[in-house]
Amino acid sequence: MPDDIDDGVDPDLEQLLAFIRDARGFDFTGYKRTSLARRVRKRMHDVGISEYLDYRDLLETSADEFGFLFNTILINVTSFFRDTESWSYLQQEIIPELLGSADSDQEIRVWSAGCSSGEEAYSLAIMFAQALGIEECARRVKIYGTDVDEEALREARTGAYSEKALEALPEDLRELYFEQSGSRLVFRSDLRRRVIFGRHDITRDAPISRLHLLVCRNTLMYFNVEAQSQIIDRFHFALRPDGYLFLGKAEMLLSDGERFDVVNMRQRVFRRRAGRAEPPHQPNPLKLTAPTGGERRDAARRRQLRDLVLETAPNAMIALDLDGAVTQVNSQARAQFGLTSQDVGRPLRDLEVSYRPTELRSLIEQAQSERRTVRVNGVERRLSAQDVQYLDIIVQPLTADDGMVVGSSVAFLDTTTLTRLQLEVKRNREDLETAYEELQSTNEELETTNEELQSSIEELETTNEELQSTNEELETTNEELQSGNEELETMNEEIRIRSTELDEARTFLEGVLASVAAGVVVLDGELRVRSWNRGAEELWGLRSDEVQRQPFFQLDFGLPTDALVEVVQRCLTSGHRTDPVDLIAVNRRGRRIKCSVICSPLDGQAEGVVLLMEDLQEAGEQD
Repeated sequence: MPDDIDDGVDPDLEQLLAFIRDARGFDFTGYKRTSLARRVRKRMHDVGISEYLDYRDLLETSADEFGFLFNTILINVTSFFRDTESWSYLQQEIIPELLGSADSDQEIRVWSAGCSSGEEAYSLAIMFAQALGIEECARRVKIYGTDVDEEALREARTGAYSEKALEALPEDLRELYFEQSGSRLVFRSDLRRRVIFGRHDITRDAPISRLHLLVCRNTLMYFNVEAQSQIIDRFHFALRPDGYLFLGKAEMLLSDGERFDVVNMRQRVFRRRAGRAEPPHQPNPLKLTAPTGGERRDAARRRQLRDLVLETAPNAMIALDLDGAVTQVNSQARAQFGLTSQDVGRPLRDLEVSYRPTELRSLIEQAQSERRTVRVNGVERRLSAQDVQYLDIIVQPLTADDGMVVGSSVAFLDTTTLTRLQLEVKRNREDLETAYEELQSTNEELETTNEELQSSIEELETTNEELQSTNEELETTNEELQSGNEELETMNEEIRIRSTELDEARTFLEGVLASVAAGVVVLDGELRVRSWNRGAEELWGLRSDEVQRQPFFQLDFGLPTDALVEVVQRCLTSGHRTDPVDLIAVNRRGRRIKCSVICSPLDGQAEGVVLLMEDLQEAGEQD
């Protein structure tokens, strides 16, 4: 069964979708609930909310949250000439045939529906430019790119992409169609003017018309069957006769064999059939002409001939006057409905045929009042418990030369054989469509989860439990992983560069501190030891790893640190270096030291002090 038929519909989710539609005009009610609920849940998890009603309260109080939610729901995974095999088929087989059937001066109209950030629309421009030449393409081809995501459309209008986004494009095409602008590559301006981007909702807005080619790839799979059917109706209207429809690899046209021909099912290319549906033909009412007195013999002959035609007609027929009385009954009517010549002249309402197999009186009144033929098809007439006859009933008003209605005729066409064949064909088609829908639903669900996982590695971690419970969604979801992976690679590169710079600075600083003969001790804002250089180790006999992150004033290494408390606090408060303080100390090796201590504040935003400790006796001996 299609996955949009869900017995577990969450009323709170439905209320949230209705609120989003009424508040912001974004109608997500046609989206498949499985993937839509997962995307909304992801955003709720990001903001720390577990209930839909609570999340609606957040939307009502935060206008910015709508933007974050839409960016989460609308998965913008695209690239130039995505699915190379399908685009190659389009370029080699379809485009030459499309251009060959168009006049040399005719404008070629193309629509990229769900274009995201524009790669697909510009791919179409490149493809037509390769086929026609750049100048001819800029003169004749007009490409429309539409999406519901305004942020993606803004990026598309710039036509600027990173070198990584153009990696899949051959180098000769990059050089021909893109120009360097800073760190980005911009699509050439003469062709960019022929690509028009705009916001368009394919489920609600009127479609672009008279199209030669309509491209809508990996978009229909997000919608349920009903929404897909409405979208295909719009696409059928948008395409000109023999126009081409190019869908994604997980999408197919079901129940549209009468409107679209399959050009290549593997590449999902279809062609709209020529012509359009015409309203059913309504035959003109029959007219009876009353003979004049001088033509009685001829009129009698004509009346006899008419009666014979009616009598021998292959279908059951009954004629009535304006009062509803039976005036004629042919042999087929007598045989099928058990009528006799004695029923002529009787009111139709007194006969069983007036209400079985269907109510005739209302049809007769409608035909006479509206002066048109009324037809009812596929009426069942049960002959026995197992045997059923199918009839098409045609009621025609009969008018005289003066235009007045003088009666009506009722014809019963036996369509049993044809109807049974049609029912059998319909049943077979429904079975086939059901199988196709189940296959497509499974395929689309796998493709949807494929793109979701690709958008973020973080989502893989947060939805691991869900992916384990739904084995079909574990079928790799590459596209969303690719999108998130690119962001992670960029972040990792930035972190690596910053880490390298930090390591270099740390190494340099450690070298500087190690080269200083005096003892240097760095304290943080909580007066814990953050740095203890080699001079301090030699001066006091304590290693750096013994004092790291220890409270300085609780260390016992021979220096009377209580005398420094006031000095350090004053330095922290004033932000200025203090005068030297001379202290007598005995280090851990038992050596007497006359120590001079200078306290300096840390520069910048870091809070802390630097203590410079020097042995005055040793300095005097060196002098």
